[in-house]
Formats: sequence, C-alpha cells, structure tokens
Amino acid sequence: MLKTIAAFDRIGEENAFAVLARANALIAQGRDVINLGIGQPDFRTPEFIVEAAIKALRDGHHGYTAANGIVPLREAVAADLHKRYGVEVSPDAVMIMPGGKPTMFMSILMFGEPGAEIMYPDPGFPIYRSMIEFTGATPVPVPIREENGFAFSAEETLKLITPKTRLIILNSPANPTGGVTGKAEVDKLIDGLEKWPDVAIMSDEIYDQMTYDGEKHVCLLSYPSIRDRLILLNGWSKTYAMTGWRLGYAVFPPKLYDYARKLAVNLHSCVNASAQYAGLAALKGPQDEVRAMVAEFDKRRKVMVEGLNKLPGVSCATPKGAFYAYPNIKRTGWKAKALASSLLEDAGVAIIGGPDFGILGEGYVRLSYANSTENILKALGRMNEFLSTRKAA
Repeated sequence: MLKTIAAFDRIGEENAFAVLARANALIAQGRDVINLGIGQPDFRTPEFIVEAAIKALRDGHHGYTAANGIVPLREAVAADLHKRYGVEVSPDAVMIMPGGKPTMFMSILMFGEPGAEIMYPDPGFPIYRSMIEFTGATPVPVPIREENGFAFSAEETLKLITPKTRLIILNSPANPTGGVTGKAEVDKLIDGLEKWPDVAIMSDEIYDQMTYDGEKHVCLLSYPSIRDRLILLNGWSKTYAMTGWRLGYAVFPPKLYDYARKLAVNLHSCVNASAQYAGLAALKGPQDEVRAMVAEFDKRRKVMVEGLNKLPGVSCATPKGAFYAYPNIKRTGWKAKALASSLLEDAGVAIIGGPDFGILGEGYVRLSYANSTENILKALGRMNEFLSTRKAA
C-alpha cells in the first residue's frame, strides 16, 4: 500500500468549491439553483483588460517570464500602491503570483514548523488553517466576533502572542464576515507588536477596494515600524473580476524576498505571460468599471441585509467590506452546515455553513451578494419559505 507523509493527512480544503460542484450537479439535473456560495464577482472582466491579454498573445508573449514577474507589471503595482495609499514600495519588493493562495502558501511555509505557533482569523479563509496544520505548526485562532462588527480586536490578538508565535495572519476587509477593521484598532495592534519584534505579519488585503458606508481600508504598508517583517497579499481577482485569470501579487520584505522567488521557481516557474499584460492594463487603464461594480455590490448588500433580517430566527450585522453577508442563525435552531445543505438540496439556494470558516463559525452562514438583485430576492424568498415551514433537522 502506498504511504504518504503525515502532513497530507492534515491538509484541508475550501468547501465553497465542493458546494459549487454540488450546485452545478443539481443544475445539470435540471434543478433551479441560485448560487450565493462561491466568492467571485458575477461581472465580466472589463473588455480592455481582455483585449490586452489577446494583444500580448498576438505580439508573441508566449514564453516564460522571470519568476517574480515582468518588470513593467511590478513597477505598475508599486505605482498603484503609492497612488492609493501614499506608500513607497520598490518594484524589487513586488512578486507576481498565480492568485492569492501562493502568497499564503509561501508565507506559512516560511514560518510554520513543529513547535511554532501561527495566528489566524477565525472565522476566516479556510486555507489559512489548512496550510498551518500542513506545516506542523500549531494554529492559534484569533476570534473575530460579531459584537466587534467582525473587526479583529487588537487587545485580544496581542494577548494570544507567545514566545512561540512566528506569524500573525490578518484579513481586512474580511472573508467570510465582510468585517473591516478601522485605523484606531490597527494602530493599537501595531503599537503592541513593538514588544514582539520577531513576529512576522501577513496581511491579506485582497478586498481592499471593496468598502462601504464611508469605511476606509487601512493598508499595513502604511506602518514603517513593521515593514521589515510584513508580507502583503493582494491581486486582481476580486477588484477586476479576474478570478479565473489566477493573477495576484505579494510585497515581501528584503530578507524574505529571495526565499519567495526560489519557492516560485520550484513551484510554478512563473505566471502566465498574457495574464501579466492583462494585469498591467488593469492597473494603468480606467477604473470606472471597478467603481461601478463596487457601487452595484453596495446596492445588493443593502437588499441582502434587509432581507436576511426579516427571515425567521435570523439576524445579520451590516458588512462594511468585501461582498459577503454573515448572518447569525442561532435562533432558527438549525446547525449551520445542516441548514446550508438542506437549503441547497430542498430549496435550491447555495450558501456556506459557518464551520467551514473555522471552529468559531457555528451559528452563522455565509452568503455572497456577488449575484443579481433579482436572484438575491428570489433566494431570500426561498429561504423565508423554508425557515417558515421546516423545523431544524
């Protein structure tokens, strides 16, 4: 019998893809399913970005690029960060990635080993914990609480740091909660981290351009005191509706950059050349379609939250970022994953149970409002009928 190393018994996955597969299977059977589960914009990639990729192919950009990405794109990323946040970033600190997950993978590999502790948000993106456990490090959940508006608490985070802590993962705007952590709380965290100079930070800011109600995203590159131990994760997937292009970027401090470059060489060689030229066009081109998409998400957010708060036994805090609602379903009497499964199978509404995002996720479900207002209203109607007529399993 084949034997694998024990680490592979610890690796998890992202259940949103399993829900997507089941929803698609039901659709293939002729069922009418509204998918509020998968976290991707329902908009097309702007046409000028698509055309840039086509032009790159026609111009002969068919070969390998440098493992860290083409120079014009790294320069454009640095310029974009300066324009939006006023931070100075060298293009030599930027690494182009095939999506956001490789940055998580590399960062956690750099610091994760048996005996080490890595802190991560809970509820949070499931790949954080999966990769931490894969490395043999101890995952330490940082509670993300509804009573804090699903922002992280600097005080609670700092209390969890020990001499074994190697890395802290932060995410704002957040998946799955839509929470946004304000500047005052980030300031407290950064001040407290001065006592822990050997603890690295990975800041997942993939939803940075999706904030609402006057909330402003706080980019951690704005804090000079942590720049030598900060890894920034960002990319094009959410902002430019480019999830399938697999295009992201990281900013690494100098002492970690070459480790990441070597991992890239070993892992994926380089990022698809034409996708990089598409990313270049996205950053340098007009941003009006991005603004229009976020404005539409804002409208849907309001419809979603209003509708959820009318459902029997459901209450929903208003998310301030990303495109997710994370309602509290405790008063329905249903367990989260059982409710999500039954809604899909019996009502044709795909959502994700809170426990898929962490040990603190019970009592909540995640819904994406990256779908049309018409479909959101239809889904809410189905959920209302289901919760009004079905008792908890």
